Amino acid sequence: MTATAVPRAAAAPLLMRNRIGLVILGLLGLVDMSAFAFPMDDDAKAGPPTGILVLDTILGIATVAFVVVALRTRSRGAIRIVAGLRIVSVLSAVPAFFAPVPPALVTAAALDVVVTFVGIVLALTPPRRAHPVLD
Repeated sequence: MTATAVPRAAAAPLLMRNRIGLVILGLLGLVDMSAFAFPMDDDAKAGPPTGILVLDTILGIATVAFVVVALRTRSRGAIRIVAGLRIVSVLSAVPAFFAPVPPALVTAAALDVVVTFVGIVLALTPPRRAHPVLD
């Protein structure tokens, strides 16, 4: 038996809005990676628990890695993974809306949710397909 190589179709080019969305999500990943750069005081009850900080740091590293993969390979699968990672990260911020935390942290969590939503919508926007003109 001989194996024949089947040529792989070239990945569809990313639109400008896809690239902008990936950059936004990559920047959010960098923010998540810096979770331990600004530790909270031990006496302070405000702020996320250490487990959430560790989770967000891991999610940030994975987000940045998959953003680089998505931009280099134009892989729709990598873009979906980035979107999933950011959704999990946003879900870790939801308790800030219900816990007794300072208003600044609630505002930061709300901003994170909105910017993540915008970035995901931009990154996952599919390319337009040409429709034939039928006369």
